[in-house]
Amino acid sequence: MNIIVNTMPAAFEAGDSVLVAMQRAGQHPNHGGCLCAEGDCPHCLATVNGVAYVRTCQTSAQPGMIVETFPTDDYPRLPKNTQRGQTVSARNLHCDVVVIGMGEAGQAAAAEAAAAGKSVISLDDKTGQEVVGIYPELMVVARTSEGMLHIHAHDEVIVATGAAEIQPVAPGNHLRGIVTPRAAAHLAAKGVALGRVVVVESGMAVDLSASPALNIVAHLKGQVLQFEGLDTLQAVVVQDDNGHSQRVECDTAVVGLGLTPRDLLVRMAAGLRVRAVGDAAREADLPPCPNAGIVCSCSKVSAADLQRVWDQGFHEMELVKRATLAGTGPCQGVACVPHMRSFLAARTAAADPNAMPDIARLSKVQAPFTARPVVRQLTLGEVAAGAHYHATPRTGLDAEHRRLGAVMDRIGGWWRPWHYGNPLAEYWAVREAVSIGDVSTLGKILVSGPDALAFLERLYPTKVSTIAAGRSRYVLILDERGYVMDDGLICKDSDTRYTLTFTSGGSSHAEMWLRDWAEGWNMDVRILNQTMSLGAINVTGPLATQLLQRAGLAQPYKFMQHGHAVIADVPCRVYRLSFTGEVSYELHHPVDQSAKLWRTLMTLGADLGIRPHGLQTLLQLRLEKGHVIVGQDTDFDSTPRRIGMEWALRMDKADFLGKPAIERTNKTALDKQLVGFEMPAPATFEGANIMHEGEYVGYVTSSTYSPVLSKAVMLGWLKLVNGALPSEVMIDGRTARRVDVPFYDKEGARARV
Repeated sequence: MNIIVNTMPAAFEAGDSVLVAMQRAGQHPNHGGCLCAEGDCPHCLATVNGVAYVRTCQTSAQPGMIVETFPTDDYPRLPKNTQRGQTVSARNLHCDVVVIGMGEAGQAAAAEAAAAGKSVISLDDKTGQEVVGIYPELMVVARTSEGMLHIHAHDEVIVATGAAEIQPVAPGNHLRGIVTPRAAAHLAAKGVALGRVVVVESGMAVDLSASPALNIVAHLKGQVLQFEGLDTLQAVVVQDDNGHSQRVECDTAVVGLGLTPRDLLVRMAAGLRVRAVGDAAREADLPPCPNAGIVCSCSKVSAADLQRVWDQGFHEMELVKRATLAGTGPCQGVACVPHMRSFLAARTAAADPNAMPDIARLSKVQAPFTARPVVRQLTLGEVAAGAHYHATPRTGLDAEHRRLGAVMDRIGGWWRPWHYGNPLAEYWAVREAVSIGDVSTLGKILVSGPDALAFLERLYPTKVSTIAAGRSRYVLILDERGYVMDDGLICKDSDTRYTLTFTSGGSSHAEMWLRDWAEGWNMDVRILNQTMSLGAINVTGPLATQLLQRAGLAQPYKFMQHGHAVIADVPCRVYRLSFTGEVSYELHHPVDQSAKLWRTLMTLGADLGIRPHGLQTLLQLRLEKGHVIVGQDTDFDSTPRRIGMEWALRMDKADFLGKPAIERTNKTALDKQLVGFEMPAPATFEGANIMHEGEYVGYVTSSTYSPVLSKAVMLGWLKLVNGALPSEVMIDGRTARRVDVPFYDKEGARARV
């Protein structure tokens, strides 16, 4: 039986791991470095069947398995194929206690919990259940050959993962032929020839008497000064306690430096009901201070790098980790943390001898850094197992958009048309003729009941009682802190029935927000979310009224008026408003009739130059009118005063949501404001810095080239300088002039005609 290693066959026997098969063939998975054969180090990692960062020592060899060693100077290669990966399943299990690791301590802990009448689930990587993380609510995630396990523990998680062997750090520790005592015993038991073996005891007794097949040529006690060789080990130099050094030629060096607890799972679960038992709870041995060699093979951090960051003032473990990236790679610090602790202990003692033995201070300096999931690398399929992607909703016109060749994109939580192939023609259709756009994504919520008026009065910063039946009013929606959360319309049918509109991005939150306040205020209202059940088409442009008269609208509505009408044989609620700056009518209708209404309007408007317009054009048109998009032009702390929309507030109302915060913040001096800018084409990018006299004073939130104005127009946040807004600024290295908005049709006559 063979696996394929770097295009060459490598024989294996039943029960072999990929690592054993590669060692039989004289291959090293990661080109060099000490092998532990227990999944603790990064040196056995390889790409197996297209999946990178696979631990070959814990992966069973299978016939035909494709193994690629990592490049020596780069990251693992990405798969060349674009085929969808295998779907990974996830099972959710529940129990009282999870025990991780089934060694002696784990078996004892599981038996004790079972004897106490608790349900127990045991996991062990040696039987193919590899725990990758412990998460809040005591959820243990494990990888198995059958898929992912999500195990929910009700009482506690017990970690009995044992201890890892400390790896040597010395010049040449990147060579092939260095192993830990356990790895030597394992490879010998599998019949892997290790050649001439030198055993070095450096803080831990090494007993390989149970491995008689090993050809041990020397058994030394002391510290490794150097591993010699080019790519493969040729000799080891060891210094004893008396300072005498000895060089021994060999093919394999077995180095025993001590043990460090496998406590990553415990350290990532701080504050949770997780405890370690057995060797996982032991004190870590401290190896000699590293003075040369590779400390972190994952991130190629040397002992010299540790000294460099120490000299720069990084004297604690968390800081050294961040300054060098040691411990952030695949082994998550198992191999390097013991040496980092040893280094910091030695340097701290040398820098301040009087601090010894200040155990508390030293333990803080040396403490292993915070562990974070995952302990083992996962594929994206494994990460996503058990997660369900909520399908992006489509409007009732989705098929029409695609039939017309629209470029579709996910925007505001929906699939929406960005443009239909000629954005400039779409723009001029709105400005000079007539166009239709799909606005079905707008939030549409009906509020009715005896307390409807009182509810909306407390909710909105406008005087709802002054809105006449059949009329609409633009409103801001504030949170308790007085910040702008959304905007929309209040449309009144009667004192007990109103339709509210919200932005596409805010619609999913709107129903929850309304119901929460209605319940909190004990209001007798009915709330019906009609966003999904009603389609909406915006008919806009100078010829919009003419088109709708052809379609059956007998009497044109006045600006901000609404009512019911049958348009093209489709019952509609018609809203006269404008987001584009031109005459506009929104036709809200049953979503199952959207396509019929759309096609009829396109047919009736053929001789009027009708075109559909997408979001690209809509955003261009709205910016010319200076209309704010909440979430793009606003920030988390945007007040009505800051966005120049205090006119939408009625501070003489007795109360409304956010009023106390508005009263408080209005007493402070204005620090920044959302304002308009214009400058010659081309338009700058959104997010561009705004500078004044060499100082940063804000950034651009929206930017476009205006065909009708033949210049670039922008909205942006601008800081006050010496109590005033600068009249000219630099944007993208060019001069921009601050101007009042709207940029186009400042009197609003075109929308109201």
